[in-house]
Amino acid sequence: MANKAVYPGTFDPITNGHLDLIERASRIFDELIIAVSDNISKHTLFSLDQRLELASHAARKFSNISVISFDGLLVDCARDQNATVIIRGLRAVSDFEYEFQMAGMNQQLSPQLDTLFLAASTQYTFISSSVVREIARLGGSVTDFVPDYVERALLTITGRQALPDSIEI
Repeated sequence: MANKAVYPGTFDPITNGHLDLIERASRIFDELIIAVSDNISKHTLFSLDQRLELASHAARKFSNISVISFDGLLVDCARDQNATVIIRGLRAVSDFEYEFQMAGMNQQLSPQLDTLFLAASTQYTFISSSVVREIARLGGSVTDFVPDYVERALLTITGRQALPDSIEI
């Protein structure tokens, strides 16, 4: 049985911090699934299709990574994908309390599913999708926080660049 992990998130947008965790997790697991959440309670800047497109672009250089969308319980998604591990990133101590609680709940719902916490690399501890979105909305540069194709998509969606028919990456 291949060791397979799921890295879930909203990825609105995917950041350099996410990419760092994806690259590191891809070295640990035979297969890594980036699971983009279609959580309608979150008001995302990018549509689900756009977030999938951006995540797929990020994954294209890895032969052991696939990208899917999911709604509903993460444990059901992991089970459907035959994954045994959930990857979660920790940037600060404040992340730990929430993530630890979620890991415990997921363990209750699906005892065979483990959660692996990966500490963010030092240079990414301050990056979050919500901060990146806010900087982009207010006209600031996000060059250091996201890959260039995400920056172009942010410029487009915030109206700071002409809108194409689809996000060009």
